[in-house]
Amino acid sequence: METPEINSNPETGFSALTELTELVQQGVHQIIVGQHAMTEQLLAGLLADGHLLIEGVPGVAKTLTAKILAKLIDTRFSRIQFTPDLMPSDVLGTSIFNQQAGSFQFRAGPVFSNIVLIDEINRAPAKTQAALFEVMEERQVTIDGITHKMQAPFMVVATQNPIEHEGTYRLPEAQLDRFMMKIVVGYPTLKEEEEILTRHNGHQVAEMLAALQPVITPAALHQARQMVRNTQITPELIAFIARIVHETRQDKNIYLGASPRASIALMQVAKAFSALRGRDFVIPEDILQAVAPVLRHRISLTPEREMEGADTDDVLKEITARMEIPRG
Repeated sequence: METPEINSNPETGFSALTELTELVQQGVHQIIVGQHAMTEQLLAGLLADGHLLIEGVPGVAKTLTAKILAKLIDTRFSRIQFTPDLMPSDVLGTSIFNQQAGSFQFRAGPVFSNIVLIDEINRAPAKTQAALFEVMEERQVTIDGITHKMQAPFMVVATQNPIEHEGTYRLPEAQLDRFMMKIVVGYPTLKEEEEILTRHNGHQVAEMLAALQPVITPAALHQARQMVRNTQITPELIAFIARIVHETRQDKNIYLGASPRASIALMQVAKAFSALRGRDFVIPEDILQAVAPVLRHRISLTPEREMEGADTDDVLKEITARMEIPRG
């Protein structure tokens, strides 16, 4: 399938961008039933050039969706299954002595790819988690004093199970902050589950995956991301984003508020949501839609509020509900 050409003209460029994202959505929903919010947030993260953390119970297509996304982009893909015995060198690579050359040569690990799926990211210990800090933030890896740059596009999509805690490790706050969004995936509806059974009655997932063809090239993705970065946002909406993040540091129910990196991510994702709707300007609804996925993993509630049964999404809703939304 031919990738729509994106150009610098705002009108025709956004039309091509919309067509491009529709092709990706169609590709995802050839296999995935429902989960429209997850698909939209994945696309927003892709356009905003951020890493994504997908959380959900087993069997709700977290890993499958990441594989489909990678299949639809004409780039390299690698998968890393995190386990308690995984070492940093298993992720990044290592230097091996070449007897013929008489020197050490670097052998790249699976993180050297374009889209990297890290399955069950919370099953690896802290030293392996720390190996991801540099590559997620700076898109590079430094080993033995030599810096190796990642080839663009570079995106980490990680999954984790929120229920099972045996054999898992809590992700460091510094690493969580490097994920642009945390996407929460729930169960399908009854109607959607019936459709899942119907589709899988005559087809295997491997067959459906093999039939998918790339619909977006790295060049087209780069152009789309450039258009998203150039999306207009007024000073009033920038101030609105700043106030939301600032409130997470002042709220009595939160003991760890969001960082300035969260403010930047909130603006970038809001721009991506506006682009997905064919607009080259941000409106308040774009920001409000981005609040939960961008901030839910970046704040921590007080023990008292957690004992009441509240979660971070509840508190974020309370914060935005009491704020004045800029109009005009």
